[in-house]
Amino acid sequence: MGTTTLLDAQTPKYNYVKAILDPKDEGFERLLCPAPATKRYDYLRVDHENAKAADGQIKYFFALNLRQCIGILPRLLGSIVETVRFLGPENCALSIVEGLSDDGTSEVLEALRVDMENLGLEFHLHTSDIDTKQGDRIEGLSGLRNLALEPLLNNPTQYYPDAAVVFVNDVAICMEDMLELVHQRVFQNADMTCAMDWSDIDPAPIFYDIWIARAMNGDTFWEIPPDGGWRFSSNLFWNHPISRQRFDEHKAFQVFACWNGAVVFSAKPLIEKNIRFRKSKAGECYSGEPRLFCKDLWMEGYSKIAVVPSVNLDYSDGSAKKAKELHGYVSDAVKGEGNDKSLKIVWDDKPPEQVKCMADFADQSWVPWNQGFESES
Repeated sequence: MGTTTLLDAQTPKYNYVKAILDPKDEGFERLLCPAPATKRYDYLRVDHENAKAADGQIKYFFALNLRQCIGILPRLLGSIVETVRFLGPENCALSIVEGLSDDGTSEVLEALRVDMENLGLEFHLHTSDIDTKQGDRIEGLSGLRNLALEPLLNNPTQYYPDAAVVFVNDVAICMEDMLELVHQRVFQNADMTCAMDWSDIDPAPIFYDIWIARAMNGDTFWEIPPDGGWRFSSNLFWNHPISRQRFDEHKAFQVFACWNGAVVFSAKPLIEKNIRFRKSKAGECYSGEPRLFCKDLWMEGYSKIAVVPSVNLDYSDGSAKKAKELHGYVSDAVKGEGNDKSLKIVWDDKPPEQVKCMADFADQSWVPWNQGFESES
């Protein structure tokens, strides 16, 4: 288990809890977030008088895997608490799996338990000793993600059949980012919506989740040379003009696979089709568990996977500020939308015939999109 040394010596865990519960708290420097245009998202709230209309089933399931990330907690969990308050705590559940932190992360999470329950939120906190540095890394990461989903998977009748699973990495994120991902899943009738995440590399942030994300032509979002250099990183969607145009216009676009720091997906394929995070099978391209998750969604007919380019994230408060200054906040992007019919994605239910396999940067090849499942489709 983690140690409280750092917390005792520098900042008592109470200060973290206070910052998480109060968005106006200035005890920590954190990414400044605009107040969301709630009119846009009001329909996502369940009317409190009719909250029991769906047998009191929970509509929003927030899932996180957290390790060694105390610095990001005020912004990350602060935004989740704001979002839960907005959507109605009785309509939400929060499941956090923490593992092997020694920076105080586990103590802050444990100290939050009472406040989360007082909020009226169903709260699950699980500590895991899965070490992704030992054994198969993807198997370990899959195990951690599935653990975070366990409360939903073990008691599906407690949840709305099409509940929104809001799965968030250890990112600096605003309430409007999460609400926009939830909204776009409804607006686009999507199975899954993803953010864009960035890595703070001079002279400008570069798109980060390159190992997972694949455009509708099966290729990476930017061209990765075999040496893994990022000299082509500014040329996003260089060989898929539709994605590039919609990205530039801040309009959601369909992809084959994404994760990108935060996602919202339907609980339906998990409950009905038993889809889980997993490692690659024998004879299948070695891939990250979110890419395999997207592939399994396609296999089961859940092909409406989209990136929402107005949601821009990074892995520290300072870097997220840069990314949002460069690529915009959600509220900036949606200001002038009006009734623009082109905002809606025209969905393609046909996957790319081949997808770029990138076991590592120097080992890239094209493989059938359904590799390992050919006989099933």
